Amino acid sequence: MSDPGETHNPGVIAAAQWLADQKEPPVRVVPTIRAMFSLSALEAAQACGLAQKFRTLRRAFG
Repeated sequence: MSDPGETHNPGVIAAAQWLADQKEPPVRVVPTIRAMFSLSALEAAQACGLAQKFRTLRRAFG
């Protein structure tokens, strides 16, 4: 699990925001966001985790 104080690069944050906004995420999400945002595999995985946090916070706080 990542450190709550961990900072992400702007590309990871942008990818996470984009992914969190998708009603139907792409089937191959990691390769898609890697190509769209020029991320490494690790950064794409971090973006997926961050997107899930964004979705959870949106449900909790609107």
